[in-house]
Amino acid sequence: MGRAFEYRKAAKMKRWGAMSKIFPKLGKVITMAAKAGVPDPDMNPRLRTAILTAKAQNMPKHNIEAAIKRASGKDSIDIREMHYEAKGPYGTQFIIDCATDNGTRTVANVKAILVRNKAEMLTSGSLNFMFTRKSVFTFDKTDEMDIEELELELIDAGLEEIEEDVEPQEDADDKQIVRIFGAFEAFGDLSKALEGMNIEVTKGEHQYIANMPIDLNDEQMEELDILIDKLEEDEDVQAVYTNIN
Repeated sequence: MGRAFEYRKAAKMKRWGAMSKIFPKLGKVITMAAKAGVPDPDMNPRLRTAILTAKAQNMPKHNIEAAIKRASGKDSIDIREMHYEAKGPYGTQFIIDCATDNGTRTVANVKAILVRNKAEMLTSGSLNFMFTRKSVFTFDKTDEMDIEELELELIDAGLEEIEEDVEPQEDADDKQIVRIFGAFEAFGDLSKALEGMNIEVTKGEHQYIANMPIDLNDEQMEELDILIDKLEEDEDVQAVYTNIN
């Protein structure tokens, strides 16, 4: 379903965390969540999940609080979500989600990265039927966790798919994780259900899942890795989704 980059994305986030590059990106997510609802995580499921995701990446408490404050008051900043679509070599397609206070800068940077790597931006809406937006939550799998029972518990909250996976760790043994998928509109219900089961989410977000993923050979993947790396390294790019299997 086009999720092959979860592994490399997790490793990259750890590297960014060490370089403090991930914190500004997480801060933007928190600010936007607080601005979209209320700045109280107890009353705002989206903000609550954004904070849990930030904590899972070891973002300091004062950074989280500062990001919430930036949603209102004298420190308020206007961060807009921007969405770009692109096509690359070998039939690849990309959805690039950004959060920025300067749209002119962001679109110029994204276009430049695409052009330098044999890709081009598409008209907005070109990939509407090629991807489906889903609510996706990730959390650690514990020894006592029964996946079948968990699936039954979450169906009423909007669960569509559940999978077990392995998340590589740089300085420790690989970690067993669980990833669940639901409809875009089910984000709040799934978040509440997981909280009610005392499951600590390490990441919760809306993701674009490719409807018709494609396979690439190793040489092609190396080429596309360069493009994706460059996009993800941009300060305004929050996530890159592809149709690569």
